[in-house]
Amino acid sequence: MVRARKSSGFTLVEILIVVIILGILAAIVIPQFTNASQDARKNSLTSLLQTMRSQVELYKLQHGDALPDLVTNWDPLISTTTYGGKSFGPYLQQTPMNPMNNLSTVTNGTGAAAAGADTGFIYDYGTAGNGTGRIFGTDTDKKAVYPG
Repeated sequence: MVRARKSSGFTLVEILIVVIILGILAAIVIPQFTNASQDARKNSLTSLLQTMRSQVELYKLQHGDALPDLVTNWDPLISTTTYGGKSFGPYLQQTPMNPMNNLSTVTNGTGAAAAGADTGFIYDYGTAGNGTGRIFGTDTDKKAVYPG
């Protein structure tokens, strides 16, 4: 008596179905990861802007209501400053980098008014320091203001 040999394994059709299902799942999941990284950069920028705004306010309080001139460079916030015979700072450990576009350059303006500039941050320094001191970040296109 000859016994039929039972072979185990998957058929080509079964393997193709599994591969197609995995491809569909990957097409659904991968775009969600890209959105997550963009959201993380936006959250990082929001946190950075809050820190910078509070440090600008601290500088202003300690320097007789004078705004730091960040349009020229970041030195007023990243190095020690002197006012009234006292030393203050540094207010930040290093030059901040915008996580949305990796730029640290600053343009003087009031948000939307400076949105056409290729810059990392927009700072309302005004004329000779009479601005509001508000600071904004620019988006990945280096033009749109965040937060608006």
